[in-house]
Parts: sequence; structure tokens; C-alpha cells
Amino acid sequence: MLFNSGMASTSPSTVWPVVHEERRALIRDLEPLEPAQWQTPSLCAGWDIHDVLAHVIDSAKTTRVGFLRRMIAARMDFDRDNAVGVEREKAGDPGKTLTQFRAVLSRTSGPPAGLATRLVEAFVHGEDIRRPLGIRRDYPAEHVATALGYQMRTTTKMGGGKEIAEGWRLIATDTAFDHGDGPAVEGPAMSLLLAVSGRPVLESELSGPGAAVFLQRKL
Repeated sequence: MLFNSGMASTSPSTVWPVVHEERRALIRDLEPLEPAQWQTPSLCAGWDIHDVLAHVIDSAKTTRVGFLRRMIAARMDFDRDNAVGVEREKAGDPGKTLTQFRAVLSRTSGPPAGLATRLVEAFVHGEDIRRPLGIRRDYPAEHVATALGYQMRTTTKMGGGKEIAEGWRLIATDTAFDHGDGPAVEGPAMSLLLAVSGRPVLESELSGPGAAVFLQRKL
């Protein structure tokens, strides 16, 4: 049940400027990194910071037709395809990988899925990188809510968090988002997005009658 949502439009004229700004912000945050920091484990299990950036580049370069070809080559295995993409885009020198990221900053291509996936990609992978490095960013809550709404409607098999979110009423405290049935879990839209995307969040980030059990289920 959808109680209230202030989610922004998912039109290209709305989504792409947000995605491009998130890419610019990530470049600014990554430019000062020391070589050893690129090996910091990310929030993506098995990937370090450098791996996540390579994946983001690979995703930015993906086209609809190319995606179908790649999935056939990967025998419809998303994890296998992602691993191949990281290997392809990850340069030996992280600085070169960052240069490659600059080159795709303004691209408007992506896999054959709703444009909200581009917001999910930008926000979640941004935090996959920033949180382990202790870097803070204030994300546009209205657009994070759009990504959160998409994740709540999309199965985990397809990269969403529908099964994770089922049975809970998720309420954002920084924008108009109130979605689902069950014990209430409240917190910033970004924290909720990370949680339903399978990422760990701190106990202090979420509150409400359902928060304690929801966090146990996630962590």
C-alpha cells in the first residue's frame, strides 16, 4: 500500500541531470585519494573501492542492445557479467580508471530498465564507495526517494529490494515518502535505500517500532 510519496519524476530531463551531478561529485571525492585507499573494501561484498568505480563505468557504457548480448555471453548470470565488466574497465592505475570515469560523465545510456535504476546506481554505489572511506555527501532526498520507491517494487533477483521491504512501512524523515504496510521503520531516504538494497546501515540511522527487528533482518 502506498500511503504518500513525494517521489520526483523519472523523465529523462529529470533523471540524467541528477545522475551527471552525482558522477561529478564522486569524481571530486575520489581525486584526493591515496593509492592505498583504492583498495579499501566497499559495501559491495568482495569488491574494493576501485572495483566499484570500474563497475560504475561499465554500467554507464552499457547500451540496451549491448546488455542483451552480454547477458547471452554470461549465460544470463548477472554476477558473471558484472565481474567481466569490472575486469574490462579496471585499469592497473586507479588514476587511469578515474580518467575513464570522467570520460563517461555525460553519457545517457544504460541497461534495458527503468530510468530510476540510474538513480539507484548513482546513489547506492556512491555510498558503497564513500561510507568505507568516511566521506559524507548530502544527497537530494526527493530523488533518493524515487530510487527507494523503485527498489521497493523490484525483486531482489532483478537487483531490487522488494522482498527485503515486504512487511514493513518505510517512512523517510527528510522527504515525503511513506510506503508499505507493517511496523514503521523511519529514517533518512538514503539510509532506507541502502537497507532495501542489501547494504548495512547503523542502528542510529533508523527508528520507529519496527526498526530493531528490521535491522536484525538486514544485518
